[in-house]
Amino acid sequence: MSRLCRRSFLVLTCLIGLTQSSFADELYEARVFENAKGEKLHYRLMVPQGYDAKGTAKYPLVLFLHGAGERGADNVKQLVHGTKEFAKPENREKYPAFVLAPQCPDGKRWVEVDWSLDAHQQLPEDSATIKLVLELMASLQKEYRIDQQRQYVTGLSMGGYGTWDLITRHPDLWAAAVPVCGGGDEAVAAKSVKVPVWAFHGDKDTAVKPHRSQKMIEAIKKAGGKPRYTEYPGVGHNSWAPAYADPKMMEWLFAQKKS
Repeated sequence: MSRLCRRSFLVLTCLIGLTQSSFADELYEARVFENAKGEKLHYRLMVPQGYDAKGTAKYPLVLFLHGAGERGADNVKQLVHGTKEFAKPENREKYPAFVLAPQCPDGKRWVEVDWSLDAHQQLPEDSATIKLVLELMASLQKEYRIDQQRQYVTGLSMGGYGTWDLITRHPDLWAAAVPVCGGGDEAVAAKSVKVPVWAFHGDKDTAVKPHRSQKMIEAIKKAGGKPRYTEYPGVGHNSWAPAYADPKMMEWLFAQKKS
């Protein structure tokens, strides 16, 4: 292949990638939620493929919590990692679902704890941002036909912490959870024993140490639960890339339903 042809091929490949990425982003409608107190939260929402507003079918909802680097108020950055996997045509066809991607404001966290610590104690109540997320979810249940027996939560890094925190505080809300490279308070892990969990981490992660996931898994098992855990050898903090791209994870997640 000539140098010109190779250059043209690379440009075409990049353009195709950008087109696919832009198309995935467009599937997520940009919205702003405002509660009765005037507090606002930016979010994106993808509606299930084939959703009929006049129909009767109910659909699952996936709450997706992004990482620290995607905070802000542009209502765009929270779509950088993970969400595009849910928007792939094959996944939308197999697993039609609402995917909710709120954006945590700058200076805030899903869980207001220090991620660099080897352990942390769960705070007395939800963070202010998560309280808004829960209010948002309640409002969407009034707007759309959401199957409350199939509500899932997943998140990466800062969002992994948010995922662990939500299933220990509100276990009855969730049919399953996928925390990626996060951590929680193992002293309260038993509260999530009835929530099916599949956690992921990279064994070379230096941003959030692997033992943060390991200890939560161990605590749930000790309480009688049967969580899944995948630790990727040689992978650093970006364990979300293989985790969300894994078709077995998708199949497992959408197979879960509260009894």
